Amino acid sequence: MVMLHGLGDSIEGYRWLPEAMNLPWLNYALANAPDEYYGGYSWFDFAGDIVPGVARNCKLLFALLDDLRAKGFPTEQTTFGGFSQGCLMSVEVGLRYPHRFAGVVGISGYVCEPEKLLEELSPCAFEQRLLLTHGTLDPMIPFAAVREQVNILKSAGLRIEWHEFVKPHTIAGEDELDVIRKFVRAGYPDVAGE
Repeated sequence: MVMLHGLGDSIEGYRWLPEAMNLPWLNYALANAPDEYYGGYSWFDFAGDIVPGVARNCKLLFALLDDLRAKGFPTEQTTFGGFSQGCLMSVEVGLRYPHRFAGVVGISGYVCEPEKLLEELSPCAFEQRLLLTHGTLDPMIPFAAVREQVNILKSAGLRIEWHEFVKPHTIAGEDELDVIRKFVRAGYPDVAGE
């Protein structure tokens, strides 16, 4: 599972994830965004035109995924996920990368340009499983706007599992982790004992 952090965070903010997921057969790769941001990192400049930053980091993340494939971690056995800015990047990459993932998980994020994304989908995008979650109390990324973006993507035929939580801009503890865990586990049907 490759996990991308949110604005101003780093891989240190997700060291708890492997234990919390409680899927001992799953390996984890935590990636730092390339731009420094007040003691953490940023995937793009959210205050300006985010499109160039998203495009640049799609290329960087494609390279990371290509490198993982070369090292024996096939995309079909990789879950790609992120929180907030990391959610946006995981959806953008997950639907553009030319190989199918075991699953794409997006938590408390949004889509940069849904219509543009739909024009640039990879050939396997409609086979891709996505789990998107969001909080009805999110003060940073308004819930209604995100739900509308998700509806645009779903109406185009993408396989999106959508979950709403009564939460602010965070992960809603075990309730949300359980939804994520079940989604991730379903992407690995051949794992013994699962």
